[in-house]
Amino acid sequence: MSADRSFDLILFGATGFTGGLTAEYLARHAPANAHWALAGRSKSKLTAVRERLLAINPALADLRLIEIDAADTEALQTLAQSTRVVVTTVGPYIHYGEPLVAACAAAGTHYADLTGEPEFADLVWLRYQQTALASGARLVHCCGFDSIPHDLGAYFTTQLLPRDVPIKLEGYVRVSAEFSGGTYHSAINAFSRLGSTIKLQRQRMKLEAKPAGRRIGLTAQRIRHDAELQTWLVPFPGIDGDIVRRSAAMLDVYGPDFRYGHFIQLKKFSTVAALLGGVIALISLAQFPLTRRWLFSKKNPGEGPSPERRAKSWFRVRFVGTGGGRRVVTEVSGGDPGYGETSKMLAESALSLAFDDLPARAGQLTPVAAMGDFLLARSQRAGIQFSELSNEAQTT
Repeated sequence: MSADRSFDLILFGATGFTGGLTAEYLARHAPANAHWALAGRSKSKLTAVRERLLAINPALADLRLIEIDAADTEALQTLAQSTRVVVTTVGPYIHYGEPLVAACAAAGTHYADLTGEPEFADLVWLRYQQTALASGARLVHCCGFDSIPHDLGAYFTTQLLPRDVPIKLEGYVRVSAEFSGGTYHSAINAFSRLGSTIKLQRQRMKLEAKPAGRRIGLTAQRIRHDAELQTWLVPFPGIDGDIVRRSAAMLDVYGPDFRYGHFIQLKKFSTVAALLGGVIALISLAQFPLTRRWLFSKKNPGEGPSPERRAKSWFRVRFVGTGGGRRVVTEVSGGDPGYGETSKMLAESALSLAFDDLPARAGQLTPVAAMGDFLLARSQRAGIQFSELSNEAQTT
């Protein structure tokens, strides 16, 4: 631990559903000599979380609790200056996340979150990239199911292909899970803010430098049936594909010409039609305050699936990559993506930022660009499976 910092890491939002699961994971897996703390709005709720952690690790009786509001900029600056790493589960991040990330960027404190909000990621880059570069802070978004399995999976697959050749890679996602009220509210909020999201994306594209002498792009984006997988593939325009392509832009190990496409797998075309219709309906209803409030009322923030439902949940991401005359198929798989695995991924990201000998990079980084092989190894040790299914000469 740095001599001028009291803590190795602080978990902000520890009283929420995912925050509590992350705290439990840290209670089991943080090094015995780690100095860490819980932060949140309610001291009584933080105390209840600590009591729960004592059943896991009795040594945490003196675990520090920090009562703090996400909008208290002065207190957030003090918090950021007291620790090497802050991880936060407090969303929607576009509403509650900016003051904390601003404090971390200014203090040179590494930061990780669970956002899947492209608007927030672009806002942070536009407003705090230069500050973080100057202070040495690593600002790492998407440290949960959005987008670690996809970012690490693409990296893992790319390493199995020849170096310094054009690479085409696609990821195909299958999930069986129930998502929380917080995730639902974040999605509705994002749908309601598409105009702002597009505006910030365009601003970033104008300013962000392209990798010199290399090209990064998309594969063909269309709905299609895959005979090998026997499923329909639907392009998914969320943040996961952006994160993979940003990793490729930051690291030249992805080759001189890297193309990535991100898709959802669905067995029946009727399910494809229902999904597209449902998304269009949600986007339409989210545009108006009255119907948006009605959507929000359907699920409360802080609600999450039962332990029994989480135990039955799973995810699989199949990657198919080609380059240099080779075709590689891999798969990343795990259990409950929204909670069990997401809390594990966030906690391991925090521990990596705090304790691993990471590359000397700063600014807004992807999980792979920030932590790379360290996070891959941590994820594998934590039980997330990275499998090479085939590696053969490509047939035409």
